[in-house]
Amino acid sequence: MSDRILKDAYNMKKLIREAEALADESMLAFAKLKQAMLTARQNPEVEVDTGQRALMRLNQAEQQAMAMSTNLLRVHDELSKVARVKARDDQGVPTEITGSAIETADSVEA
Repeated sequence: MSDRILKDAYNMKKLIREAEALADESMLAFAKLKQAMLTARQNPEVEVDTGQRALMRLNQAEQQAMAMSTNLLRVHDELSKVARVKARDDQGVPTEITGSAIETADSVEA
């Protein structure tokens, strides 16, 4: 494998991991926000239905973040397949991704 291809492969590996980490961070932020919203709503001075629409929209955002995370796993898997073909003897670039995460997402989406 040429130095240019190897450099590009390592750069993409770094960038996909950064994107995956950001997707995880967004899901953590959503979880913290939901917890704060529900805690605030438990105040006896607040009506029971306060913020219900906001919670529903947050739930939609969480679902979209999960879909994004799943699609990033698919991108990672495809890039790893390319790396295995292009790298051949170079064992340092590809990342093994189990099919279970991708297959599970497919069955949930159906």
